Amino acid sequence: MVWSGAADAPLTARIRALAPSLHAGERRVAEFVVGDLALAIESTAQDLADAVGVGRATVVRTAQTLGYDGFPQLRVAAAQELSHVHVASTDDTLVGSLRAAADRFASRIGDSVAALTEESLRSAISALDEAGRVLIVANGLSSPLGLDLQLRLTAAGRPAEILHDALAQRIAARQLSANDVCVIVSGSGANETSLAVARAARDAGATVLSITSFARSALASGSDTALVVPSMSDSFQDELLHTSRVALVLVIETLVDSLIKHRGPRGREARDAVLRELGNALSEP
Repeated sequence: MVWSGAADAPLTARIRALAPSLHAGERRVAEFVVGDLALAIESTAQDLADAVGVGRATVVRTAQTLGYDGFPQLRVAAAQELSHVHVASTDDTLVGSLRAAADRFASRIGDSVAALTEESLRSAISALDEAGRVLIVANGLSSPLGLDLQLRLTAAGRPAEILHDALAQRIAARQLSANDVCVIVSGSGANETSLAVARAARDAGATVLSITSFARSALASGSDTALVVPSMSDSFQDELLHTSRVALVLVIETLVDSLIKHRGPRGREARDAVLRELGNALSEP
């Protein structure tokens, strides 16, 4: 399996989306490239192979897995991305660190949609719109995202349910039908509790829609439609140590907004009803 996201997706976004599923040698090549784009640009395939300790064929195969014809095309992509890199801040104050994090996020936010395709988004929106029941499952650090999605869908006139107990999740998934959708939010795509629910939903005949950060995760592979949102972290190890779900939040919000537009008058009426209730809930300062 090779990169199947947007053709103009940045090199490092491709690596972040595929990192956990790369073979050991490929991952070493990818980590080397991410760690020093400038050196990768100046290296031949053999230079990089020698530096990493793999065969030249592994370097070429890594480039192809990432969606390039070969290593020369990967070097060009690295050069293009390096031209857009912001200079790191030297301000080591707390505010400086916050600004540096904000700048880093701003420089990468466009990458968060690099793996999404028009087909996957339309499929997700149609499934949510047409489903009889929508069950949302999110565990661990993805739990708040599941609740956010459930509240947003309900406010959009697309009632959804969410359960937080692992056994209750599997029971509910088993009771779904072919007309229902099970939405699973998992950044890693490897949370065993969520994977068990996905299996139960598939066995029940329901459509499984996943929102995850890694293209070849077990969750993405077992879904009817997978919305892959590359992690904002520098590597898979960084994702484990400094987990961020900011990009997933952005896609969830936009997905629901797109669903409202897709539903036409129904979506507008639901939003108007929400605004009326919000107006009634507000008091004078």
